Amino acid sequence: MTVHEVRTRYLEFFAARGHVIIPSAPIVPGNDPTTLFTSSGMQPLVPYLLGKDHPEGNRLVNVQMSFRAGDIEEVGDNRHTTFFEMLGNWSLGDYFKQEQLPWVFEFLTNTETGLGLDPNRLYVTVFAGDAETGMEEDVEAVTLWKELFAKVGITADYSVIGSEEAGYKKGMQGNERIFAYDAKKNWWSRAGVPGNMPAGEPGGPDSELFYDFGTPHDPVWGEHCHPNCDCGRFVEIGNSVFMQYVKNEDGSFRNLPKQNVDFGGGLERLVFATIGTADAFLIDVFDSARKVLETRTGKTYGEEEHTTRSFRIILDHMRAASFMLAEGITPSNTEAGYILRRLIRRAIREADRLGIKDAVLSAVATGYGEAYKEHYPHVHAALHTITTELEKEESQFRKTLEQGLREFEKFVRSGEMNASNAFILFTTYGFPIEMTEELAKERGITIDMDAVALHMKEHQETSRAGGAQRFSGGLADHAEQTVRYHTLHHILLAALQQVLGADVKQRGSNITSERLRIDFSYGQKMTDEQKEAVSAIVTDVINQDLPVTRTVMPRTEAETLGAQMEFGVKYPDMVSVYSVGPIGATEENPDIKNAFSLEFCGGPHVQNTAELHTGGVRFVIKKEEAVAAGVRRIKAVLE
Repeated sequence: MTVHEVRTRYLEFFAARGHVIIPSAPIVPGNDPTTLFTSSGMQPLVPYLLGKDHPEGNRLVNVQMSFRAGDIEEVGDNRHTTFFEMLGNWSLGDYFKQEQLPWVFEFLTNTETGLGLDPNRLYVTVFAGDAETGMEEDVEAVTLWKELFAKVGITADYSVIGSEEAGYKKGMQGNERIFAYDAKKNWWSRAGVPGNMPAGEPGGPDSELFYDFGTPHDPVWGEHCHPNCDCGRFVEIGNSVFMQYVKNEDGSFRNLPKQNVDFGGGLERLVFATIGTADAFLIDVFDSARKVLETRTGKTYGEEEHTTRSFRIILDHMRAASFMLAEGITPSNTEAGYILRRLIRRAIREADRLGIKDAVLSAVATGYGEAYKEHYPHVHAALHTITTELEKEESQFRKTLEQGLREFEKFVRSGEMNASNAFILFTTYGFPIEMTEELAKERGITIDMDAVALHMKEHQETSRAGGAQRFSGGLADHAEQTVRYHTLHHILLAALQQVLGADVKQRGSNITSERLRIDFSYGQKMTDEQKEAVSAIVTDVINQDLPVTRTVMPRTEAETLGAQMEFGVKYPDMVSVYSVGPIGATEENPDIKNAFSLEFCGGPHVQNTAELHTGGVRFVIKKEEAVAAGVRRIKAVLE
């Protein structure tokens, strides 16, 4: 079956049983500051599971777009993905176990209205009880599962496993098909196991469904196989949570007056179960994207383990990135934008591993717009935005990647790949800390991440240190694009003075790899004509390929030459001055009197404005606004 077929069958199955189909919530919650992403179908419905009345009634069904950032480093095997769709149905004080479990079993096994899965390949887990709190095993669920399997001619024996670790020792015997695990595996509450729940907190047992692909057990995971084994033989395809109890003040539990059901099923996992392959990346929504990679590499998916892993990471990360970009998230260094940027950069790294040295991500992403246009038309509608952002991010990061990998290898060869040098890779070359950590792990190198964090903290404190920070130009880091914007900042100030007058002075700055920001003295809003004139001057200077030179001189001499400085900053007696132009200027002969721009600064800078071409070919003022009386602010980028 295709993803669309399974999704449609699920919604129609539960709609026929009185459930109202509700839309998916966004991946990025708009009204929940406590979390970056929607990670399950339950998450948007928690208020209603806790007692609030839902406007659509007490029987609900949907397919929820979900993203789990914690799974990023798990991607690469046959089943883990960061983005996924979760099938969900809910009873809000209506039906309970007696209806839920038979419906789920019917949907999975019925050939006409369901998926037609072989019931002989289905295994289930239930709650074994909790000795600490006196919670009893879920005998009711065990009885129901025995009856359901018996109806299709299957003997389903019951086995109490306990912990996951115990499962590897005990394994599976005979006709065992129903397995009881402890609270760590088969209990749900917001606080975790029953003992951690505060008084008044609701919770309850759950029952998980596993599909047996019949692959041989890999003893690297443990001596014996069992449903919760990570060897890949069993894949969890669904879980019914029964919110049945509430905790009392004395630590005991009582039945909730309004008991709820929450079912979550992995859409992608159910699809690959229907086609009989234990590989999420062989389902139809990946077909077009997978073919792009096969064409660009000349390699076939599945032929080599390391190649297949790289394929999976790119396929997963670009699908997740496409959905994020379609919701208006853009790559940045904070919050959801940071996660998006990390996905993109990891994908670029894997493309590089595959031998793809030029842009490929936008072509991969295009396949998802087509694959999901029927159910998620907003992704298809945003294809231009998606591909444009990916092209820009890939172009910017590939040079960083190349240089960072080169420096990383130098540190490895010298035996000096440590916390200090991980920090240097980040601050000097813009090479992400998490990528350094991942690469080091692949080489069997341990980096003290606490020490890296200490370096970063010290760096941040230095950056906030008043004049010292300002003297370094307000840079957030020393990434290549940040350095480009720092030089551009000098050119922009000189252009503003040419257009608005020599009285324009810098009043502050903040420069990141995403944009530059300058605050400057000027008493009125800039006209469109003035902004166009400034942009034209800056663009012209960039295209002249002017040298950028540094000269150390007495502060008084720099002031006499008219070097620009930030208002209110106390500079030392000897200062570093950067000049842009003229053509032919060198460190030995800077020709300062004929420079386009001359400014007090601690660096770093590009060596020639030709380097700005890499960051973009067009200077664009994104915003011009007032920030204080007589002070304006410009935010600008290279595109």
